[in-house]
Amino acid sequence: MQISVSSTLTLFHDGQFWVGVVEHVEDGELSAARIVFGAEPSDEEVLQFVVRKWESLRFHGNAAAEAPKAAKNPKRRMREASKELSRRPVSTKSQQALAEAREAQKTEAKARRAQAKRETQEARFSQKQEKKKQKRKGH
Repeated sequence: MQISVSSTLTLFHDGQFWVGVVEHVEDGELSAARIVFGAEPSDEEVLQFVVRKWESLRFHGNAAAEAPKAAKNPKRRMREASKELSRRPVSTKSQQALAEAREAQKTEAKARRAQAKRETQEARFSQKQEKKKQKRKGH
């Protein structure tokens, strides 16, 4: 039994911050993690990040990864390599996985806010009821 694991860290500037996207392929399933670096990281900072914080990354999504097809013709391989270099650095599947994770976090946060709001409303209502009882007792 052979387990294949591959990880790719891609750095790019999204217009405001320097962002790193880690694409992790294990047993044919792609998952992704997003890291915001802020200012442009040096090579040493990226290396320190990989050494110290790699285990703490939370990967999102489990999409099926496409196995690369080996082209037999060397000219075709050159064309494909140049096309690969000219395309966007982050795969759409990893972007999709990160978007799904963001949506899941949004719905969880919305549910938490709604629950907190209900609890505060119930607490206020019970305080009002208690205040009414105290007034009725005449104390």
